[in-house]
Amino acid sequence: MEEKYLIVGGSKGIGLAVVNHFGQENCIVISRSGSEQANHVLCDVLTDDLPEIENLKGIVYCPGSINLKPFHRLSEEDFIADYKVNVLGAVRVLQYYFRVLKRNKGSVVLFGTVANSQGMSFHASIAAAKGGVEALARSLAAEWAPNIRVNTVSPSLTDTSLAEGLLNSDQKRENAAMRHPLKKIGSPEDIAKAVVFCLENEWLTGQTIGVDGGMSTIRV
Repeated sequence: MEEKYLIVGGSKGIGLAVVNHFGQENCIVISRSGSEQANHVLCDVLTDDLPEIENLKGIVYCPGSINLKPFHRLSEEDFIADYKVNVLGAVRVLQYYFRVLKRNKGSVVLFGTVANSQGMSFHASIAAAKGGVEALARSLAAEWAPNIRVNTVSPSLTDTSLAEGLLNSDQKRENAAMRHPLKKIGSPEDIAKAVVFCLENEWLTGQTIGVDGGMSTIRV
């Protein structure tokens, strides 16, 4: 039976780029929006029943949020919503598929953010949630070794529909690019390459890989 990868949020953006790498026939895609992809399941992972996948080899959990506000304008509901999407959704998926992943010696990739390593204004809610994701990944990498590998990919601003409001003019795009040492905005394919590396490298676990144009580590 051919191995499958579960891409949660794989109907667009980074998730779709991962699907395009492996091929639709090798991926099960779960998302809340419709898609004409093969093996697509319309599902809210926080509330709906999850599909059974016996030959599951890897999980990529892509859902995220960009909720940028001054701290004094963030409500408790904002923090809860970001935590649910980024952390609790991943928890529910991973708990559900734990046994089949263990049986198949599978791999998991979660997503952090460059804002976890760089203090950034207006990022309090999302950075708190994504910090939880990174801590969850490291804890599970320890608990699940040697049977399941768990890694985190932490991007900076990437040209996806989620970031559309931050990149909806030429001036915004130029300003965003110039904030990065490599002077460009990340593409979904840039991030997907790191995801594929984490899924396929069998001697890699418990790591957070920054794919952020150099923002988290260098100044030029």
